[in-house]
Amino acid sequence: MTLSPEGYLDEVTETIGRVAAAARDGVRRAADLVTDALRAGGVVQAFGTGHSEALAMEIAGRAGGLVPTNRIALRDLVLRGGEPVDILGPTLERDPTVARRLYELTPIDPRDVFVIASNSGVNGTIVEFASLVKERGHGLVAITSGQHSARVPSRHPSGRKLSDLADVVLDNGAPYGDASLPLPGGGAVGAVSSITAALLAQQVVVEVVRRLVEAGETPPVYLSANIPDSDEHNHTLEARYAGRIRRGA
Repeated sequence: MTLSPEGYLDEVTETIGRVAAAARDGVRRAADLVTDALRAGGVVQAFGTGHSEALAMEIAGRAGGLVPTNRIALRDLVLRGGEPVDILGPTLERDPTVARRLYELTPIDPRDVFVIASNSGVNGTIVEFASLVKERGHGLVAITSGQHSARVPSRHPSGRKLSDLADVVLDNGAPYGDASLPLPGGGAVGAVSSITAALLAQQVVVEVVRRLVEAGETPPVYLSANIPDSDEHNHTLEARYAGRIRRGA
């Protein structure tokens, strides 16, 4: 592992190949859950905290992605729940007590499926939210680091981790601590979890769309908002899910 941009590229390239190979069956099983939910009239609810929020952004409301998707974020507690801004501290994701309120603030239908990302898979909010999802009978896909999660204790009172609750677990292949290139004095640089989580999310979306196309169905897919005539296309599709998907800046 060379401490250089080229060394990082080598490490990421190797990790991507390993993750993709290991996740082939999991991607198909995740696509089963998502495809069934969409055909039943559900939407994909995506949630992540910290840098794992990037996974939710990868799924919900982006060009080339599925329209029936909704992004859940801790700041919804402030923007939609009236909590003070100072609640959004760096340790909020560890607090299991806010998960129920966050769930209640989200426009959720019994037909919806959830994709939850957490590199560690142990923080209280994530585990409690996943518990609520399963208690209410939703399908749940987790994207997490098996290596990291196995080496740290749960921060949830139950002792459970995200991977204990999911119907399908997709391992993002990130090392313990996420960063991939060791430093001479200790620590490491070059995180990989955001890259591999995005890969897994996109693979699931592509597989879902492939199935819809092969079945003769028109997949509800976004056009980039930055190409001509895309607004009409996107708004027409979004109207089918009015009140169930949120789009903001």
